[in-house]
Amino acid sequence: MSEPTPALSKEDQVREALRAVVDPEIGLNVIELGLIRRIDIDANSAHVVMILTTPFCPYAPALLEQTRAVAQQTLGVPTTIEMGREMWDPSFMEDGALADWGLF
Repeated sequence: MSEPTPALSKEDQVREALRAVVDPEIGLNVIELGLIRRIDIDANSAHVVMILTTPFCPYAPALLEQTRAVAQQTLGVPTTIEMGREMWDPSFMEDGALADWGLF
């Protein structure tokens, strides 16, 4: 008999749900791109820190709001989003995502 799969943590549930948020210019989701830098969750609220691939991303407002909305819907608590100051680097991408992007 196989062992039961452990339940995902709330943070992991949010990260899985955020795979639906796709950067329309790049065609990869915010998790694959490594844009989600931190997720803080407590009993009554959540806070997500997210960066963008470029500081002048024309889709920034839409990506930030979609990310916030998906996290809030997944957790069922009010969620805020903050645009982090960290500069994005391709090394933040998930393993294998660079190949999907056609870079390596």
